[in-house]
Amino acid sequence: MGQGNDTEISEFLLLGLSEEPELQPLLFGLFLSMYLITIFGNLLIILAVSCDPNLHTPMYFFLTNLSFVDICFTSTTVPKMLQNIQTQSKVITYAGCVTQIYFFILFAVSDFFVLSVMAYDRFVAICYPLHYTVIMNSRLCGLLVLVSWIMCILNSLLQSLMMLRLSFCTHFQIPHFFCELNQMIQLACSDTFLNNMVMYFAAVLLGGGPFAGILYSYSKIVSTICGISSALGKYKAFSTCASHLSVVSLFYCTILGVYLSSAAPQSSHSSAVASVMYTVVTPMLNPFIYSLRNRDIKKALRAFLVKETLHGQLS
Repeated sequence: MGQGNDTEISEFLLLGLSEEPELQPLLFGLFLSMYLITIFGNLLIILAVSCDPNLHTPMYFFLTNLSFVDICFTSTTVPKMLQNIQTQSKVITYAGCVTQIYFFILFAVSDFFVLSVMAYDRFVAICYPLHYTVIMNSRLCGLLVLVSWIMCILNSLLQSLMMLRLSFCTHFQIPHFFCELNQMIQLACSDTFLNNMVMYFAAVLLGGGPFAGILYSYSKIVSTICGISSALGKYKAFSTCASHLSVVSLFYCTILGVYLSSAAPQSSHSSAVASVMYTVVTPMLNPFIYSLRNRDIKKALRAFLVKETLHGQLS
């Protein structure tokens, strides 16, 4: 490494959630459990939908995409955290940090888009039920997912390339359990104005845009439900989007909590702790929300588990 103000570093230290040695086994066991539950739960959703022809509909197609994104989203941060705790090492390489930022942004923004597309699906199903199958055809569903992925990939690539222009001198300790973009920009010793502008613009466009779409969809859904005369009809209409509304509320509220905690004293540590909610807890809870509130998913899961049990006994 060279000397002076332009010294470059090749690795960072992830300080994690706590530096207390006695808490490390507890954190390892807790996060390993949550990670395994997340993987297992979301994989079950994907397998259940894939194996049941009755669930080959737009709503469940988007649900499998959400489960896939949640698996990848959690896998971006938790395995590295578990490795660091197990090896008692906080080191992450510069290349590893940039790679983690790329995939974290990719799957985080993908969550926004998938939730927005799912809201649009519920909007069409409730507001235009007679035209639902015509509007939400397989071509449109595939196109919505494809466009979402392209935008997410391009945004992640841009943010990662912008990271490469930054120089890091003496501050190489990241007060987080993963390489978070905003934390990395704050650690840089070079000019970060352009990085901040791009980051905030992308947050407003790719975070606020899907959220605005969700709000619009649900405003129309509520208006349509209010126009239904029977109480049973209102209940049935609302029950089709209750699970999605729960997931949206959980995801966006936890992200809002992260930004609010960052304004408080000891903001770095508070932000890291709050980030656990949307990076680990929310992806873990999503399968439970959809399986517990959805009879079709519960039926498909039971059929899949019975089939696998019988297959295991026969073999």
